[in-house]
Amino acid sequence: MRHRPRRARAAGPALAAVLALLALTGCTGGTAGEGQPAGTAGSPTPAAVESESAPSEEPPEESSRAAPDPRTLRGPATADQIPEIEPVASPTPELPVTTVGVDGVEVTVTDTSRLLALDLYGTLVETVIGLGLGERLVGRSVSNTEASVADLPVVTQNGHELSAEAILGLDPTAVVMDTTMGPPEIPDQLRSAGVPVLVVSPERGVDLIAEQIRHVAGALGVAEAGETLVDQFEGDLGEAETYVAELAGEWDPLRMAFLYVRGTGSVFFVMGDGSGGDDLIEHIGGLDAATDAGISDIVPATAEAVIALDPEVILTMTGGLESTGGLDGLLERPGIAQSVAGEQERVIDMADGDVLSFGPSFPAVLTALADAVYQP
Repeated sequence: MRHRPRRARAAGPALAAVLALLALTGCTGGTAGEGQPAGTAGSPTPAAVESESAPSEEPPEESSRAAPDPRTLRGPATADQIPEIEPVASPTPELPVTTVGVDGVEVTVTDTSRLLALDLYGTLVETVIGLGLGERLVGRSVSNTEASVADLPVVTQNGHELSAEAILGLDPTAVVMDTTMGPPEIPDQLRSAGVPVLVVSPERGVDLIAEQIRHVAGALGVAEAGETLVDQFEGDLGEAETYVAELAGEWDPLRMAFLYVRGTGSVFFVMGDGSGGDDLIEHIGGLDAATDAGISDIVPATAEAVIALDPEVILTMTGGLESTGGLDGLLERPGIAQSVAGEQERVIDMADGDVLSFGPSFPAVLTALADAVYQP
């Protein structure tokens, strides 16, 4: 029977912990790995891939399109950086709107002409752009690398620490944020200055993407655009899952492990059940070796842990891989060279700002990552 990714539960506190590590270790998004520049057009659609692989004079036989055994593949690959999300509408917000954040604070938004969307994942800016309100953004955090916001002032300092002074200096009329960036007193400081602040959930996962889109869209007075964006996301997700299933073929799922690495020191972790890495692996047709071994959240990637997992494919972040000395540096980490993935150099990296974003563009993340895994 063909292996098909299932919808995994939401990634919760463990993913937030991983992203706290990103803040502490200086992750600022990411670009494609050296020597393998990201594609400028994003990952191809299923139709485009089939068109490129088929002879022009006649369609291939069904047997010739069967997915090759992914265990015969060798060497590393870098996933294409995904394209910026396109707005689904050019809405006029219906205001005022009163809503309640996850912190229990009731917020009334009366003006969305000067917006800030702040979180460590970069998900909220992506959502605002997708809703058609991107031109109203007046600032950004270092997590946001989209071309359309690249020239906006940065309101973070020392990595991912928010600056209330920098935020207030932009005279925002509304702020949407979560709790993945500190200090924790920022929402109250902004509210004391008269700025409406909606705090949304810091949890991320495939099952939570539509819910968060609706929450943000409703609070900003564009609920109809929110439903359109949700419909687009869910349609794209279905297509992406079908595409991934075709790439993965009928072979047994590859044993994969998502490793978080930063620098050449002790920042080296296995991401397990509930970390977000498990959700991602399941949706690209793999078997999460850490979850299969009973590992929850994130644990140190000791030599013993890596050898016990013995993944066939290692997933990691591009920035993290570069920071540890690239593939050669990773292979020098204890236990890596002794794993099947290490022996075959099956290390797949993806831009830090894309791979765990869990936003409206998650389907594009899936197809780009699956391309790197199954047809590097």
